[in-house]
Amino acid sequence: MAEEHGELEERIIIKDLHTKEIDLVNRDPKHINEDVVKVDFEDVIAEPVGTYSFDGVWKTSYTTFTVSKYWCYRLLSAVLGIPLAVLWGFLFALISFCHIWAVVPCIKSYLIEIQCVSRIYSLCIHTFCDPLFEALSKICSNIRVAVRKEI
Repeated sequence: MAEEHGELEERIIIKDLHTKEIDLVNRDPKHINEDVVKVDFEDVIAEPVGTYSFDGVWKTSYTTFTVSKYWCYRLLSAVLGIPLAVLWGFLFALISFCHIWAVVPCIKSYLIEIQCVSRIYSLCIHTFCDPLFEALSKICSNIRVAVRKEI
């Protein structure tokens, strides 16, 4: 009985990973479109002082702009939202797949191979260059520089 309960909880946890609750009120909780899509009537159309249209025209323009923007967005998202969600889901799945199965293994392989090369390089430097530079340092250690001011 306890095993069945544990398996049921495990299935529920796995199901919850794929069917996450979404917030229908706050649809941008991470604020990724904070400064991009906030376009209001006043951001696009403005009449400077002295060149006002009729009040009725201004109010009707405002209402037309707001309602048409609202309904065009809703229609476009209804028609294109699901196909684009499939496209973006496929693209991000492809990126994840490439990263998991190609990029990371290549980097790990490169790091393993370069570690071997770096050891060989280090041995060559210590074998050939260290004695040369030690000899040069002993030769140059007896050089004395004196600065005199002649009048």
